[in-house]
Amino acid sequence: MSVARITEISSASDKSFEDAIEQGVVRAAKTLHNIKSAWVKEQEVQIENGKIAFYKVIMKITFILDE
Repeated sequence: MSVARITEISSASDKSFEDAIEQGVVRAAKTLHNIKSAWVKEQEVQIENGKIAFYKVIMKITFILDE
C-alpha cells in the first residue's frame, strides 16, 4: 500500500507561467522523492511600470512517501 502526501509550493519566473511551473517542479524534485503530480492552484502576474515583470504559480505537489 502506498501513502501519498501533498505539499503546496510557489514559484516565479520572468519568462512565462510554463517556466515558473517547470522551475518549481525541478526545485521540488531536489528535496521530495517519488513526485507523481503537480496541480496548478493559482496563477498571478506582478506588474512593474505597466508591464509583466514576473509570472507566479502556486502548485500542489503530490508525492509518495518512502516505505
